[in-house]
Amino acid sequence: MGTPWASIISGTTAVFSAIATGGAWLAARRANATADAVARIERKRWHADLTPQFRVTIEPPFADDLRRLVVHLAGPLPLGRLDEIRVEIAQSNDRDNNARLVGDRRVDPEQLAAQLWGPYKFLRSANGMDHAGKTAAPFALVVGKGQTFTLTRTDPPPWWRASIAEEQWRDRWRGQPVRLILTCRRDGLEPWVVPCEVEVPVQPQVWEPAPLGWRSTPRHA
Repeated sequence: MGTPWASIISGTTAVFSAIATGGAWLAARRANATADAVARIERKRWHADLTPQFRVTIEPPFADDLRRLVVHLAGPLPLGRLDEIRVEIAQSNDRDNNARLVGDRRVDPEQLAAQLWGPYKFLRSANGMDHAGKTAAPFALVVGKGQTFTLTRTDPPPWWRASIAEEQWRDRWRGQPVRLILTCRRDGLEPWVVPCEVEVPVQPQVWEPAPLGWRSTPRHA
């Protein structure tokens, strides 16, 4: 019998065809994976480029140590708007203030969690704030617009000695900033978390009449 060249050639062709098909599939798969990776990088870059830019200020007191906090969405322009902004007042320093033992008694964990460690909080019953004054009701903004909140001084912890608590508490936070965490959302995009630190303006000295002349009475933030 002669050699079945036709069968051999046909089988060899089928093998090479399968190899070529497999190679094309593998190349296509690699190309798709590369395209997906590039798309993910571009989405992350685009998301980073759209990170909200805020101009946040605290105004001097206007009554009974109340201050206005102004949150202005300054950009970027391509962002256009934010559908929801949640503002949280965070601890103003980096100390570990959550020691569970105070003196020879244990602090209530709920009191500890509710305590705001900083100079100012949201005014109670205003802005939809929570009971501790740490957060305000969420709101929407378009680029170029702002939202105003009312701040009041924080209270010393209830477990501090009443006779010196207020004075010590004010001294503790004098010159300290108000730290905010702004969680921002826009439909169809991953949220952004934007921390910021806002200086509390020091009140100017006020000159008051005194029996032997004028004296300055400095008022501190």
